[in-house]
Amino acid sequence: MKHNVRRIFAGLAIALSVYNINVYGQDAVQDSSQAPPKNWFILDHANDDVEGVSVEKAYNTILKNKKSKTVTVAVIDSGVDIDHEDLQGKIWINEDEIAGNGIDDDNNGYIDDRYGWNFIGGKEGNVEEDTYELTRIYNDLKAKYGDKEAKKVKKKNKEEYEYWLKVKKNFEADYEKAQQQYQFYSTFHKNLMRYNNLLQLYLDVDEVSMEDLRSVNTSDSIILAARNMVGIILQNVGDEADFEQLDEELAEAEEHFANQVNFAFNTEFNPRTIVGDDYNDPYEKGYGNSDVKGHDPSHGTHVSGIIAANRDNDLGIKGIAENVKIMVVRAVPDGDERDKDVANAIIYAVDNGAQIINMSFGKSYSPQKEAVDKAVKYAESKGVLLVHAAGNSSKDLDKSNNFPTRKFKDSKELATNWLEIGASAWDDDASFVGSFSNYGKESVDIFAPGVDIYSTTPDNTYSSFNGTSMAAPATTGVAALLMSYYPELSVDQIKDIITKSAVHFDELKVMKPGDESMVDFKSLSIYGGLLNAYEAVKLAESMTSK
Repeated sequence: MKHNVRRIFAGLAIALSVYNINVYGQDAVQDSSQAPPKNWFILDHANDDVEGVSVEKAYNTILKNKKSKTVTVAVIDSGVDIDHEDLQGKIWINEDEIAGNGIDDDNNGYIDDRYGWNFIGGKEGNVEEDTYELTRIYNDLKAKYGDKEAKKVKKKNKEEYEYWLKVKKNFEADYEKAQQQYQFYSTFHKNLMRYNNLLQLYLDVDEVSMEDLRSVNTSDSIILAARNMVGIILQNVGDEADFEQLDEELAEAEEHFANQVNFAFNTEFNPRTIVGDDYNDPYEKGYGNSDVKGHDPSHGTHVSGIIAANRDNDLGIKGIAENVKIMVVRAVPDGDERDKDVANAIIYAVDNGAQIINMSFGKSYSPQKEAVDKAVKYAESKGVLLVHAAGNSSKDLDKSNNFPTRKFKDSKELATNWLEIGASAWDDDASFVGSFSNYGKESVDIFAPGVDIYSTTPDNTYSSFNGTSMAAPATTGVAALLMSYYPELSVDQIKDIITKSAVHFDELKVMKPGDESMVDFKSLSIYGGLLNAYEAVKLAESMTSK
């Protein structure tokens, strides 16, 4: 049983409100009281009673006995385990490059890029953790303005000074919040098993139940603290709570916030020297290394499996696109990706033949957005589709940012080769939209499955993740499916088919992420619908039939 750690500890946070701790971070968590089938995201509403994207239905009906062409999909991410059992035969190979010979055989500017490229590595290794963009901007502006008074700022710098004050306020507030969350989770992790074991001994039971806790009658402060902590768990999960698994999940949460405190918000931390590039030049190329796995390719491997896991090997899962190759482009560390790396990753993917680029990452600040915009326009000029995750902050993107975006800086122009994707769950009820998902009537195109998605993880393992990071590759997979079976369609047509074939839910009221007020599902995105492969294939078939 997978516990919803933060739902459980929300109750504890109220009980421990003396700490004034907000335990809600920005990573994706969805309250799921009943787990769906592991492959629910490729299933069909009518046949399987879950709101998947009807991939199996498309293959078993319209696409049966049809021929397809190979489509290359670039996954810009944390890296991919290219040796995973369920991705064998699905990884793009640069046939013109000889791996490991130290020579740029194909003269594309990248040495030994046999499976893709890593823009956050160098000769001495790879970037693992990195700071948030907010931290980097804070550092740059602090060096310029520090504690300077407004009256001493030159008139030409007034606008930047006002921006500095805003950045300073946001950084200090977010850093303090991260410290509180780290303190909360580390304290709870330290005590959970100790308190549970203590109560087992005190009550002389193998497993503690709510009935056992009600029988506790003591003035001992330690026993009372243990009763209160374990009681919160049992109240939210029930007597079947798996404390060992909760301990593991707590360890993950503690590590997450420890990384925020020690790296993401650490103004003294700068791993960029590993890369060895001229960071002040956003248009520099050729830096990095050929290690496409990196230190922890969990996220990128999960994304890749959703798109392309082998459908014929009876292992693990079935990906959405049958005839696809994953080009691995590593640009996302544990922290915020950098604009320079994102721009170069897009250009590399386009130059080396990617037809679709999946971008399951995002951040709130983009100081070198011009470089990214230039890369997006380049992809647009070459007919390459960009699919971007809307983000996991429960925010309205019409009013906030999740970079990169289709909006070009200082322009009303929008990229026409862009899809922005929110995350949905399996039941068409009030919890249909992922509680973490960003949304936007003018910013998010459609929703796709992103709750409890089971896919590939490193070392031949499989895990369930939540996030718009999972919804984006579901959409990428369907786009690749369409390109594979209907290669005559243009990118504009593919995008049009995906958005127009999205399934609509008349009068469906859902909890709006962030405040849980009830709103129409259709009000949360531009096209008001859910990705559906079967309907998309039907539309593609009608558009291409002679």
